[in-house]
Amino acid sequence: MAQARDGIRETWEATSEQREPVARVLHCVSPLGWGVLAGAVGCWVLAALFGWTEAAYAAVGLLVLFALSCLLTIGRTQLQVSLRVHPSRVASGDVAVAEIRVRNTGKAPLLPVPLEVPCGDTSTRFLVPGLAPGQDHDDVVVLPTQRRGVYPIGPAMTLRGDPFGIVRRTLSWTESSDFFVHPRTVFVEPFGTGVLRDLEGRTTNDVSLSDLAFHALREYQPGDDQRHIHWASTAKRSSVAGDTAFMVRQFLDTRRTHVGVVLDCDEASYANENEFETAVQAAASIARRAASDHVDLSEASGPFLLARTTGHSAIDLYSRVRLGDERVDLVAARLARRSPNMSTVVVVSGSRVDTRVFAKAASVFTSRVHAVMLQISPGAELARQRSAGRTLITIGSLSDLSRALVAGAPV
Repeated sequence: MAQARDGIRETWEATSEQREPVARVLHCVSPLGWGVLAGAVGCWVLAALFGWTEAAYAAVGLLVLFALSCLLTIGRTQLQVSLRVHPSRVASGDVAVAEIRVRNTGKAPLLPVPLEVPCGDTSTRFLVPGLAPGQDHDDVVVLPTQRRGVYPIGPAMTLRGDPFGIVRRTLSWTESSDFFVHPRTVFVEPFGTGVLRDLEGRTTNDVSLSDLAFHALREYQPGDDQRHIHWASTAKRSSVAGDTAFMVRQFLDTRRTHVGVVLDCDEASYANENEFETAVQAAASIARRAASDHVDLSEASGPFLLARTTGHSAIDLYSRVRLGDERVDLVAARLARRSPNMSTVVVVSGSRVDTRVFAKAASVFTSRVHAVMLQISPGAELARQRSAGRTLITIGSLSDLSRALVAGAPV
């Protein structure tokens, strides 16, 4: 029995290519169409069993209706359809449209045809009027921008079939493209001021043989770069003490600003969805400032992690984020392993975050990283605390963000 089942399964899989055209044809029949066929079979059975002439007429009528519907789907539609989203990225509430152009590329006039453009979870349908050969028709679809998110736009599709929807054939004319609605952001002071000041890098205690911060002179050792020999000191030492050893410069490493932004997506950390949206806007505002100042930026939020991201992708992340169950300390640890050279990290969370988890998220970074914990608590007064090299900032609304980052600068 098992061998028979395996043989049937292998035969079914081997004939998948042959069955594909049949599956495409059957897919054109709508649920209403299958209902019409079932009704025709049922009427035919009643006519055969009980000799009802009316049932036979009904069966013939339903079959003729189905056949005519199939005839209306046969034929080629010769069109050229272009779909352009302008702009492809907007802030929540801004205006964006999808521009559609339809051209009749056939040699015969085109009858009016319905055109459908999927926009996220919804679809926009309109009727393309009759077109002469070579004639164009332009239309515009207003895209949804009320809520942040990533909305697939397209493909533009035409429907060919009967007026009742018994049999319909869908033709796709364009590719699908992603439309990004970014969260609204607020102004944040440029990097180099306030909490996030270190635009030109910070000097560390790590000794280097090549950097910008001069530290001291020492005797030359085999393998040292001869370009760093300090000839004036070498000559002075030779003339005074008779020592012929070369003196070379020694430096301290400086670190370029590398900002990390960690957004807590744990549903338990927020009182409601509006509070989470405020946290998303705060994180996006800091990321946008980093991108504008052309500093290195790494981001982590829930399952998403971007190391040294630039341009639009830095803000695209915040169109994708959703509430989940990922703990913020584990997300921060993943970012710390992926981008170990960060100089400043901002961890953003909500009013109900577990304080131990919040503190652990900041402690996963080394002592050389300036960690800022930003807590969103609607209605709370602006507050700042600094301990153990960490800065905790509590804001009650997004309008407090810029003032909090400036006034909370560490001393």
